[in-house]
Amino acid sequence: MDSKKRVAIINAVPYGSTGKIAKGIAEVARSEGYETLNYFSWTKKYRKSDRDDTMVGSFLGKFLHIWRSRLTGNNGCYSKRDTKKLLKKLDEFKPDVINLHILHSWYINLPMLFNYIKKNNIKVVWELHDCWAFTGQCPYFVLAQCDKWKTGCYKCPQYRMYPDAFVDKTEKMYKLKKEWFTGVPNMTIVTPSKWLASLVKESFLKEYDVKVIYNGIDLDVFKPTESNFRKKYGLENKKIVLGVAFDWGRRKGLDAFIELAKMLPSDYQIVLVGTGDNIDKRLPNNIISIHRTANQKELAEIYTASDVFANPTREEVLGMVNIECLACGTPIVSFNTGGSPECIDESSGIVVDVDDVEAMKNAVIDICENKMFSSDACRNRAKSFDMNDKFKLHCELFEKTKEKAEK
Repeated sequence: MDSKKRVAIINAVPYGSTGKIAKGIAEVARSEGYETLNYFSWTKKYRKSDRDDTMVGSFLGKFLHIWRSRLTGNNGCYSKRDTKKLLKKLDEFKPDVINLHILHSWYINLPMLFNYIKKNNIKVVWELHDCWAFTGQCPYFVLAQCDKWKTGCYKCPQYRMYPDAFVDKTEKMYKLKKEWFTGVPNMTIVTPSKWLASLVKESFLKEYDVKVIYNGIDLDVFKPTESNFRKKYGLENKKIVLGVAFDWGRRKGLDAFIELAKMLPSDYQIVLVGTGDNIDKRLPNNIISIHRTANQKELAEIYTASDVFANPTREEVLGMVNIECLACGTPIVSFNTGGSPECIDESSGIVVDVDDVEAMKNAVIDICENKMFSSDACRNRAKSFDMNDKFKLHCELFEKTKEKAEK
């Protein structure tokens, strides 16, 4: 009898935040005695760097899936040929556990995958990185102030947003997703925040066990890192208020920073990282815009050089930038939304009401003027988000899922 333990990991991409999480879980799983295979969709960015990476599908398959989904609104109903190949690979690999991540990137036939899982009674750990799994289409709905997902989606106010469609089929897709995703005999759902876990328990996925495992960061990279950042930008005598995002807009609070720039004293300097030419056109002259950093070390240098990190996000499952900044010794001011407040404790930052820019300004000034939070306290808070510890928790869950199913 084959005694080897095997986990198959399925994610939309092998890069970015979810790609790093999936690969990190695989690496720790291998150290715990698992054989692993990482499946992800076709991407032109792919460079094979892991012996267990397997790209599923093709440019044509993904292209057709994208455009059929946009034209019909039936997201996740295509890629039959590519999914058939994936299921054949799963048959050959014979995983004890399938670890699901992002499934909404036009690369997999959802009914085929979940019918296969149910038919073969495979153990599943599904890591939710947003709210898409229990809505008719959208990954986020806080800004839209929509709670139709609790009973059934229809007349979606943001069906043209990712994963975008030209027609509103959210009523149909909600019913289909409920049919596909419920009734899996051995599935555990993992969320990276208590906030998201609470939403899952109000959704049609409430039949499953829900475990909260916070996302982790690399504490060898994100740590106090000295640099010439202040000198380079002439900020030696300024109090730096930092914001970092990679999709700036209302969702991430760009408008709040524009308001802050009008309200803060002249010895304060706002610096935004992750901007671009289009964002620059909207920024006042007294905000420094940095389009991108060369690497994570440079980002750690900017975190370290700053006096306070402001995060006026309005939709956030957790807020990894919060944790990265804390690890570099810099305190946080955040809007009270999503999982963002869960990154902070009483020794490392302040949470203010959503859209209360005046309160955010006051908190920023209090932190800078009164030295309310020490670098050591911020770093100690960040230690509870060590990625290696978090990856181990995922692997422990694989074991518990197996044991539970075997009883």
